Amino acid sequence: MTDMHSAAAMADHFDKIQKLPNPIEGVPNFRCVPGYQVYCCGQPTVAGFENVLNKVTENYPKEGPIVWINMRQEPSVYVNGSPMCARPPNKIGEYAELGNITRDMLENDEVEFVNELKSRAEANGGKLKYQDCLKTELEVEAKEIKAMKTVIDNLKSKFPGLVLKRVPVCNSGSPKDAEFDLITGALEGTKFNAPVIINCQVGLARATTGCVIACLFREFQVSSSFSGLINTVPGLNLNLLKMDTYEMDMEKDPLFRGEFVVVKELLEKYPNMVAAKNQCDKLIDLNGPKSCGGTGIKQLRENIAESKLSYEIMDDAAQLFLKTKIQDNITKYFMLVVFSGYLREADNTPKPNTPEEEIKLAKKFADYMKANDAMAVMIQKGKGKLQWERDIPADVLARLENLAQTDFKANMGTIIHDILGAANKIFRDMADVGDHKKRAKYRFSSKTLMTVLPTDLQNMIEGKIEKGDITMDFYEILGEVQRKNE
Repeated sequence: MTDMHSAAAMADHFDKIQKLPNPIEGVPNFRCVPGYQVYCCGQPTVAGFENVLNKVTENYPKEGPIVWINMRQEPSVYVNGSPMCARPPNKIGEYAELGNITRDMLENDEVEFVNELKSRAEANGGKLKYQDCLKTELEVEAKEIKAMKTVIDNLKSKFPGLVLKRVPVCNSGSPKDAEFDLITGALEGTKFNAPVIINCQVGLARATTGCVIACLFREFQVSSSFSGLINTVPGLNLNLLKMDTYEMDMEKDPLFRGEFVVVKELLEKYPNMVAAKNQCDKLIDLNGPKSCGGTGIKQLRENIAESKLSYEIMDDAAQLFLKTKIQDNITKYFMLVVFSGYLREADNTPKPNTPEEEIKLAKKFADYMKANDAMAVMIQKGKGKLQWERDIPADVLARLENLAQTDFKANMGTIIHDILGAANKIFRDMADVGDHKKRAKYRFSSKTLMTVLPTDLQNMIEGKIEKGDITMDFYEILGEVQRKNE
């Protein structure tokens, strides 16, 4: 994170931050995971914190244990009751990928940032300058500036069991092994019905991932309790209580089912991960939108598949960014499946009548991953194993190569005709919306043309592209080729 003296203050809330119906005042995208006392939201206002806590204690004692997990890397402060965060000046309006941020760093930075903002306001006649996520410069009279920890501490008189746990994670990537342990550690010692509230800035990627992890741990607690119970109740069939009976809709596209190459490799090498994937998929769906049976905004598997479809219609610069995001999300999905498998392998046969809040994990996930380091190698090598470009049919490519090698100049008209015809067939499934389909076809045609060009023409075109004289555009390439052949 940047030094707090040079950090910019950015407002957390923005126009249209609320994505879900029936909002709670001051709490972006608040929802409950169906069947669990696990809640997800964006960064609340000061009043929003209390609104959430009143909501989750409607059928739960206000003095009981309540776990609030904040998954942000950005220090959070409150100016006149509204949340702002510290950002590097070049990260305004961008995802906060701030590197290796620890909980201690975050708490110290928040205190330092509060003092910094107070100093800035004092030097500016009591007014504080800040930016919104669109980089618009704004100013407000700073009547009150508090750290998030202070806001939480002030609520403990009404909710004495409330604890704040910080698990700072990057936006798009998978939580680190130790960060999985931070979440399970926050929940150990609490019962299944103890409310768990998990937030990031908007209540999207980071918080949703945290909720999946929390639900997996709650299921571990319950299944462990059942394992203890079966020793005391004659004839009790534990199979009736299993939670991995989820069945995927096989009508869905393989990508939407999470059947990525590296995940299939995991299931093949570690057969116990098949049930782990089923359990994980169930909870990913429950943390997804209404169409998946959940109450959320995005569903991880479908988000990856949709991003892959978007990849095909973007320019090279945008593709580079999106490719990284897709690989990050595949890694996240892979690690959630592995984490589910880790919990299923944990010693979950406690002594009979062991209360669920006393059930603990004997081995940390970080230690499990060290003992199974081949999994980490597998995802690093396999996260990019996607078909990033649509292939031209082998028979069409063979015909084009034959035409090009026989007499490229004489056959150029036929070659162009066949390339464009192939593009029309290959992208016929893509909707005719805007210029997306046209751009995808031209990109495909450009790369196919470059593939079949004679070597001297390939070298000539690559040189011009490298110098910036032309772009990787079908008609620009074709124009240069025609001029060369005149």
